[in-house]
Formats: sequence, structure tokens, C-alpha cells
Amino acid sequence: MCKIAIIGGSGLYSMPGLEDVQERVLTTPFGDPSAPIIVGRLEGESIAFLARHGIGHHLSPSEINFRANIYALKSLGVERIVSISACGSLREDYVPGDIVIPDQLFDFTKDRKRSFFGRGLVAHISIPDPFCADLSEIVYQAVKKTGNNVHLGGSYITIEGPRFSTRAESNTFRTWGMSLIGMTTSPEAFLAKEAEICYAALAHVTDYDVWHISEEPVTVDMVIEILNRNTKIAQEAVHNLVSKLNPERLCDCEHALASALITDLDVIPPETRQRLGLLVDKYLD
Repeated sequence: MCKIAIIGGSGLYSMPGLEDVQERVLTTPFGDPSAPIIVGRLEGESIAFLARHGIGHHLSPSEINFRANIYALKSLGVERIVSISACGSLREDYVPGDIVIPDQLFDFTKDRKRSFFGRGLVAHISIPDPFCADLSEIVYQAVKKTGNNVHLGGSYITIEGPRFSTRAESNTFRTWGMSLIGMTTSPEAFLAKEAEICYAALAHVTDYDVWHISEEPVTVDMVIEILNRNTKIAQEAVHNLVSKLNPERLCDCEHALASALITDLDVIPPETRQRLGLLVDKYLD
């Protein structure tokens, strides 16, 4: 049973101190996750790692099976997820090389499966604050301890991708009050909430998107350079995080579905009940 999981690049789990490493090949009612899940022990705690884009980064953002990823982690007993990803800055003070722990999320994607529910079982999840405030604070302190420049707070907009923004789009997002832009946090955060898993993002600022007229427009090389530079920072932050985690969750994330299910129990199809049992059995039994 792994109580915490890290979703990010495959380089994250080649870290010093990770012991008893195993590869778990899982499947789910929603298909296969992006990659085999690596499990091990770090600072005496069980931890899971999942390469969001697959081994070798072969999955485009729109091709990621987010539902399978979150469901697979839930099946391992995961209660907390830290998402590590690259993002562009839409603010002057969030500088490339900085790390941001956002507190709000705007879903601007178009072609993704956003919920586990449907097929005869309806759930309306309440999600005014998509990131777990308790976990986000712990992640913030873990990054701060590394000495890297880190910010707590900001609104993260997820675009469909895989292309980067036009200048008109980038400037529009800035007028909306967005702080960061990326391609993978939605619907990942919403699915984690449906699975009653705490979710926080550790966002590496790699560029100024394309709005900043005195900076070069974002390129893949720019993103990779910052991510490679920050890998050790992320690994150190994960070490710090695991050593500080309270075994008991101090938030309400584990009860997110308590008031969300609306369907009469008598009309839920048996196959749907079985498919979603991992998520809903404690409320339907």
C-alpha cells in the first residue's frame, strides 16, 4: 500500500535513497495507465511513481489516459498525489527556473474524459478549491527547504495542447488573471478529487509563454533545459516531503464523494456499480 504518489517524468524515480524498487504493471476498468508504476520505499515510507507521458515521453497531453492513471494509483492505496510538471509563466514575478505551488485551476481543455462517473451513476463533485490546501502547504515547505525560489498560490490554466499558445491566447489568459499555463493538470486534479485523493502541483516555470515581448517564445529545448536543471530540486523536495508527511490526513479530501452521489441506488446498473466499486462502495454498501 503506497500512501503517496508522484506523477511526473520518469527521471524522478532514479533518486538516491529509493529502496526495494518494484515495477507494477496494472490495468483498470478505464484502460491501462501511461506506464508501469514504480513503487519503492523512501525515508521509510512506501511511495509510487508514475511517468505521466509514458516511458520516453511518447504520449501527447491529449493521449494521456488520466482516468486509468488515477484509478491505478487509487487501487494501490494512494491517498496523496503530487503532480510535477512544466508550465509557462503568465506573470512577470514568476520567473523561469522558479517553482510554483498553485491554488486554483482553470480547465480550458476540450477533448478529455473529465469524470469517472456516467453510465447510470451520476456524481456532482464540489470542487471550489481543486488543490488540497494542506498538501500544498507541505509541498511548499518541502521545496522551500531546498533553497530554490518557490511561490505559494496562483491560478493555473490547462490548455489542450500539444501546441503552445498564440500571442493573442497568451495575452487573453493574462487578462483573465491566470498565473500559469500548462497542458496536463486538468482533468488530473478533478479525477483525483473524485477518487478522494489529496492533490497538489509542483509546477516548474520553464518560460514566459509568448506574451513577454523581451523574451524568446517558448520552445521544447527551453522546457527541457529547465526541467533537467530542476530534476535534482524535485528529487530533494520529494525527500523532504515524505519525511514530513503526517500519516493522518487533516483535510476533507477523503470525503469528497459524500455529498456528490445523486442517483437512486435501485437504478444503478450492476456493471457500473462493479466498475466504480473502488470509489463508491463505502457509500453504497
